[in-house]
Amino acid sequence: MPPELAAPPFEPETGGVRLRVRLTPNASRDAIGGVALDAEEVAWLTATVTAAPENGRANKALIKLLSKSWKIPKSSFEVTSGATQRRKVLAIDGDGAELAEKLNNWLEESGN
Repeated sequence: MPPELAAPPFEPETGGVRLRVRLTPNASRDAIGGVALDAEEVAWLTATVTAAPENGRANKALIKLLSKSWKIPKSSFEVTSGATQRRKVLAIDGDGAELAEKLNNWLEESGN
């Protein structure tokens, strides 16, 4: 995680982790980008998917991408807010501390 980020784009909570994602649909490839700060200096994980933002396709593609990249079952993910917007909050079910450690390790390994 870059030193300028005060906090990661997720918070552990009871029963899992809350993840903030800024999704770009209709992209040329499915990819998890980096971590970016918004105007309020809140960290968001950036991601792109090739799916169109119609009938929840982009959200499903995002969950598939994150699930595969982080080896977390797709059934553990749920879009809790922003389902029809670029900025989304996802809940990931599981042990909050374990998931936070896994995501922190991923951020460090990916150089984000």
